[in-house]
Amino acid sequence: MNILFIHQNFPGQFRHITQSLIDEGKHQVLSLCEAHAPGMQGVQRIEYTPARNGTPGVHPYLAPVEEHVIRGQSVARALLHLKEKGYQPDIIVAHMGWGEAIYLKDIYPDVPLVTFFEFFYQTTGADAGFDPEYPLTLDDLLRIRTKNITNLLSLHAADMGISPTSWQRSLYPAEYQGKIRLIHEGINTEAAQPDSTAWVQLGSGLKLTRKDEVITYVSRNLEPYRGFHVFMRALPEILKRRPNCHILIVGGDEVSYGRKLPPGETYRARLLQEVQGLDMNRVHFLGKLPYQQYLRVLQVSSAHIYLTVPFVLSWSMLEAMSAGCLVIGSRTAPVEEVIEHGKNGLLVDFFCATELADAIDQVYASPNQLQEIRNAARQTILAHYPLAQGIQAYRQLFNTLLPTASEDLTQP
Repeated sequence: MNILFIHQNFPGQFRHITQSLIDEGKHQVLSLCEAHAPGMQGVQRIEYTPARNGTPGVHPYLAPVEEHVIRGQSVARALLHLKEKGYQPDIIVAHMGWGEAIYLKDIYPDVPLVTFFEFFYQTTGADAGFDPEYPLTLDDLLRIRTKNITNLLSLHAADMGISPTSWQRSLYPAEYQGKIRLIHEGINTEAAQPDSTAWVQLGSGLKLTRKDEVITYVSRNLEPYRGFHVFMRALPEILKRRPNCHILIVGGDEVSYGRKLPPGETYRARLLQEVQGLDMNRVHFLGKLPYQQYLRVLQVSSAHIYLTVPFVLSWSMLEAMSAGCLVIGSRTAPVEEVIEHGKNGLLVDFFCATELADAIDQVYASPNQLQEIRNAARQTILAHYPLAQGIQAYRQLFNTLLPTASEDLTQP
């Protein structure tokens, strides 16, 4: 079978299903991506380049939409070139987020299209306006509504969609939800597993293990969408209450989500200037880490903090649970879809620094640091988010769209 994956940063969310297909050794797997994408061994790679940048001075509501149209057009041209050379996929799997899925049906109208739908932008009830520190203007409301142009065009084109959590799927218009399957791609529970012997050595030479008081915070980038400002403002109280603890902070200084800062500024620098007097011998910014080092940080964690506005669920929270962390999460969607307070984690008010400090104290008040909750967290991932389950769900979806296929894709 010929399967085409389209993702500007391939493999992205498609890593595990792609690896499963490669391992079978009987499928032709092709990826269409940009030059910066990491790619995967065993996958034929075709690169595309957006034809041009956006137009200077274009209406600000339309600037991202124009970029998506340019990208979608570039993808369409790349596919047209492949088609002229005789390439014919049996199924196409694409992410809608950057406009790549807009015009696929205009090139291959009869090929089933599965599109990954991550987030339908809302003016109320989700991320926008959640944090009063970042209030919305009328201009914001109109801009947010316009951002869904790409979503809606992609929804119309897709034969079937995928969303990773029930809450994320629920944000999409009711008339489209019937064509969106709930499929989480899965967590590698063999890689992210507890290890009582794990240790982390910092640049200063300090070595930390599970016997130490290690409080961890992880985000791709340190930004308000992931509660970085709340966490930083809670640190003085946490450090005061826990005189022996060390804080390990993993993440970069860019902005993945939310409001950008002026060039040269970072939220980390802003918060360090605001929150004075931190003991920097116990607060350690580790930047972005290679995957194995990141996993070791999780494995030595005593208490892992995951704060988020109502938005896309991070892999890191699920990997932390898989690694046996005691996750202290924000009482927000879709965190509440996974963590049940007192059962497989602890939940706190996103905005309340005192409640966060109290939850950390609760962890250390237990002689075994709430080991039962840690065990339950891992069992949650093993039961509901294993790789095999995500891969099987993808395969079943492919079978649904290819009922006349010569082979049963649910049988690797």
